[in-house]
Amino acid sequence: MKIKKFDDLMVWQKSVELTISIYASLELINDFGLKNQIQRASLSISNNIAEGFERGSDRDFKRFLYIAQDSCSEVKSMLYVATRLNYLKNESYITLNHQVTEIGKMLFGLSNSLSDGSTRNFRNPKLTD
Repeated sequence: MKIKKFDDLMVWQKSVELTISIYASLELINDFGLKNQIQRASLSISNNIAEGFERGSDRDFKRFLYIAQDSCSEVKSMLYVATRLNYLKNESYITLNHQVTEIGKMLFGLSNSLSDGSTRNFRNPKLTD
């Protein structure tokens, strides 16, 4: 199956789910600095996947996937801080941490698959059609 748009990518879909979960989990928190930063970092994951995909080259896509992985690390770090500050219950932390870890693994696998050129079938439609 050819993937012709970024929103067909499972990793993009899961990163959007993560962002929605983070917004819901932090809804009542009044620490706007931390809340804003973690929300922005989670948004950065899906946005970088989309932007990289639309660049049209595997090299650019891979670079943006690395940036998305960096945002995963940022989210993980802030989830830990939010839990230590008692902004998140431990159960929420475990669930969100699992989601972001899974996304990080998916990004790693996808970026590794780009290095051998095996993804030419699911690039930007402008290049594959």
